[in-house]
Amino acid sequence: MGGGARLSTVENILAFNAQFVENRDYEQYRTTKFPDKKIAIVTCMDARLTELLPKALNLRNGDAKIIKNAGAIVTQPFGNIMRSILVAVYELGAEEVLVIGHHECGMTGLNSELVIQHMLERNISQETIRTLNNSGMHLERWLTGFDNVQESVERSVGIIKNHPLLPPGTPVHGMIIHPTTGKLDVVVDGYKQEVTA
Repeated sequence: MGGGARLSTVENILAFNAQFVENRDYEQYRTTKFPDKKIAIVTCMDARLTELLPKALNLRNGDAKIIKNAGAIVTQPFGNIMRSILVAVYELGAEEVLVIGHHECGMTGLNSELVIQHMLERNISQETIRTLNNSGMHLERWLTGFDNVQESVERSVGIIKNHPLLPPGTPVHGMIIHPTTGKLDVVVDGYKQEVTA
């Protein structure tokens, strides 16, 4: 084996980036901050979806505002995800919202006790855990995933759709994508909701 120093992940990223900029490879991605297809998408941070989801939805750079978190979950009506949706709608021209969960999600059946155990193993002190729990921060509840991806998508769509600051009549759709094939299944048709509402 060679005796040369191995580059770190960040050093590799920066080296590639320098070439990317020097070669003007960015030119093919130039667009504005306004989504061409006028949609905001809430989806999961799962690495399998990084390229698959846009390709499966026929999205190019600049077509959509994509908001990611663990599980594509909207848990709080006044949390970061909902704020991002409202900014996308009011300031960036999004007219529809899609919540796209996926099969085989790591948030399915997430065991909060196991996550806390992993924290302890990585040098987060028991005292810190106890302090947070005693201060009203219920880690077990905060670190909870879901048992059923369809129900999770429906719940998130409901929080968005019923938000008091979302413009009335904004279609909010719910879908599930397969992380291998990219096949989409519609869980909530935001247009039909409008017709029957």
